[in-house]
Amino acid sequence: MKKYLVGYSVSLVLLAIATWLAISIGSVRVPLSVLWQPSSADAISANIIWKIRMPRVMLAGLVGAALAMAGAAFQGLLKNPLADPYTLGVSSGATVGAVMTMFFGLTTTTFGLFTLPVFSMLGALAALIAVLGFARLVDRSMRMETLILTGIIISAFLSSVISLMIALTGEELRQILHWLMGSVSMRGWAYVQLVWPFLLLGGGLLWWNRMELNALLFGEERAQYLGVNVKRSKWQILIGSSILTGSAVAVSGTIGFVGLVVPHMTRLIFGTDHRHLLPLAMINGATLLIVCDLIARTIIAPSELPIGVITSFIGAPVFAYIFFKQRKRG
Repeated sequence: MKKYLVGYSVSLVLLAIATWLAISIGSVRVPLSVLWQPSSADAISANIIWKIRMPRVMLAGLVGAALAMAGAAFQGLLKNPLADPYTLGVSSGATVGAVMTMFFGLTTTTFGLFTLPVFSMLGALAALIAVLGFARLVDRSMRMETLILTGIIISAFLSSVISLMIALTGEELRQILHWLMGSVSMRGWAYVQLVWPFLLLGGGLLWWNRMELNALLFGEERAQYLGVNVKRSKWQILIGSSILTGSAVAVSGTIGFVGLVVPHMTRLIFGTDHRHLLPLAMINGATLLIVCDLIARTIIAPSELPIGVITSFIGAPVFAYIFFKQRKRG
């Protein structure tokens, strides 16, 4: 228990430091005293913090938390350290759902402002079902290589669908190419309000099944022997992960490897108990994406890079390391 106490303490301190740096550092350096002494701040500094940086930092944190929790659930459910929303094609499915919503101008009175994340979630779930279905069709044992290759195939097909929709539209959709590469720039408080209810819903579903995830690590037969309704639990975990992925992609575009790196490193340090793995991955995922966003907007200032570029630079070597390590074991 002491290990987890240290883990939570260190993770929260790192999150606080990352948040402090991200709010303070930028093209205009703003002292954090503005937060607790608003009367001492000029109007420009107050506007920079409360209207630009604070919602951006919060959105980056929520997106990072959502992707990391989804990745931890996928890795636990599939017993595969390479499983995450990006490598399984789930992020691509969510992107297709979001772009189709904008392409066709879809709006529903039922969902209102939440139409975009809802269709993004449906796209994520559809892509995941397609990947698992094709993988099982090709290889009943659903080995790691089969899952990854199937995810790549589905992602390639969905990328062509996205390219087709962009090619068939005018300049307004081409402007979202930067968004597709992953960004939390200039989103504002509206996007924060858009994503956090789905983070609670998807995260709540995964937390509800935390003990089931622990049982499934020993195999479906043993989990069933322990009293787990395997079919129901698997669907709840898949739906919860798709909700998290879809809502994250809807507000930030495709950001790769957060759901791979954070859960894997958290699992290596703190073990496989999902009662602690899920919340620790959530905290550390938020920290990582806040730091990556800070790097993206300062490394070539006054211009900024898409945040997906930074996460890919970090994630691709980790992905290669895990892959070859698994191959050597297998």
